[in-house]
Amino acid sequence: MRPPRSGKRAGAAAAVVRKTLLLAALLAASVAGADAAPARGRHHHVVAEPSYIPPYADIVVDDNSGEVLHESHPDEPRHPASLTKIMTLYLLFEQLEAGALTLDTPLPISPKAAQQHPTKLGLKPNETITVEDAIGGIVTRSANDAAVVVSEAIGGSEEEFATLMTAKAHELGMTNTTYVNASGLPADEQITTARDQAILGRAVRERFPRYFVVFSTLSFHYHGVDIRNHNSLLGRVEGVDGIKTGYTDASGYNLVSSVHRNDKYLVAVVLGETSNSAREARMRALIEDCMRSASALRTAPAVLHATGPSGSTAGPPSAEPVRGFAPAAAGSRPLRENFEQ
Repeated sequence: MRPPRSGKRAGAAAAVVRKTLLLAALLAASVAGADAAPARGRHHHVVAEPSYIPPYADIVVDDNSGEVLHESHPDEPRHPASLTKIMTLYLLFEQLEAGALTLDTPLPISPKAAQQHPTKLGLKPNETITVEDAIGGIVTRSANDAAVVVSEAIGGSEEEFATLMTAKAHELGMTNTTYVNASGLPADEQITTARDQAILGRAVRERFPRYFVVFSTLSFHYHGVDIRNHNSLLGRVEGVDGIKTGYTDASGYNLVSSVHRNDKYLVAVVLGETSNSAREARMRALIEDCMRSASALRTAPAVLHATGPSGSTAGPPSAEPVRGFAPAAAGSRPLRENFEQ
């Protein structure tokens, strides 16, 4: 049974408005909100009208069975906003696993990276930031400057990195996703779907259990400041262990959630809600409704069969020690200690 919706979409009239505005979602970009601001560069965008309502979509997937437990417009195009950074981190985790980078590797900060719009860490050009601190800033503050630093370190340029991101998305089966930047700042061409984001959420947890734990970090201590995670469901909804929020005017309020209760695992995606509170309420309702029908038995094949440096093939998520990870308290310990549990 579909959980009840709240807010402006409760009525049929609002649903009609969303359908009418679907094409506008592909043409409109935005002045950014909590996770993003107006984009720079070659990608064209226009400012959304004040009356614009982002189109909605969602999906919930049982990670044990692979069954879709709920969906609403799961394959219609949407803007990912800062959900983009999940793929940015996916490619960074690949580099860490391969040994090409370490948590201590200093990454150069270019003028372009330093000039990114908030939210950001306030990085200074011609200095460096460690991989560990870049990860922490991306996961908690959704730092656009840190995302560009990572993109330039791996791809040589953000544009080349975006090409790598899109190629990886298609390799994972995210056939309706295109990336043009590493941060999720507004760009008309940057498009995904709820189904594709569920694929990515499952893949990153499955492929990188050692690094996935960072998505449950509640607070990150950087240069004397404790930075709280934007994902307010962490520590408040039973079993939620990640992964990422996103927002621009064009996208609305987005969220990918990973949930583990006993032997049940869900990945849920909400795209295009009207506020933080509506996004959280919707995600809570989806989790509670779908958890009842989720399977406790692992029967689904692996999302992907990527081979790591040890020659091992990615398989089902491990319950220990990753699932037992306790989210870090403010300033309690370095991120590396989370990884090494």
